[in-house]
Amino acid sequence: MDYQVRTARITDVDRLVALFAPAVDPRGGPLVATDLLRQLIYLPQASVLVAERRREVIGGAILALRPSVRFGGYIGSIDLFVVDSSGDAASVTNDLLEEILRSARNKGCTVVEAARPDDPGERARWEDRGFSEGGSLMTRSVVARRAPARQVRI
Repeated sequence: MDYQVRTARITDVDRLVALFAPAVDPRGGPLVATDLLRQLIYLPQASVLVAERRREVIGGAILALRPSVRFGGYIGSIDLFVVDSSGDAASVTNDLLEEILRSARNKGCTVVEAARPDDPGERARWEDRGFSEGGSLMTRSVVARRAPARQVRI
């Protein structure tokens, strides 16, 4: 093995952003939440991992936790997962997934969810690690809208 999987450090953020950017925006735009990524490195309700080969980040994953009464514990959501295709993508994927699952167990997760990979080979690797296809996730924005300013009468 000529690479290692480890917890990300703050000095990895720029390399992670460069690696995640195409996964976040297929047109190659910048990762919008760079500051959030810096915060996630220090937060206990997230795990940010990198696969590194000769000081070059070749893979990365972000696991975010949320509580769930329905599942009786925390749900770990793999928010971003990317592996550079220039190396041994299958081996790096397997090792990153193994470390994500270990981290999720250590943090008390009962379920780990992720978006279904588009590539059939990639999907098979995830299924080999115990992932199965479930229903699709529904999302809704909860960004606060600005309320109109109230007039104060004096």
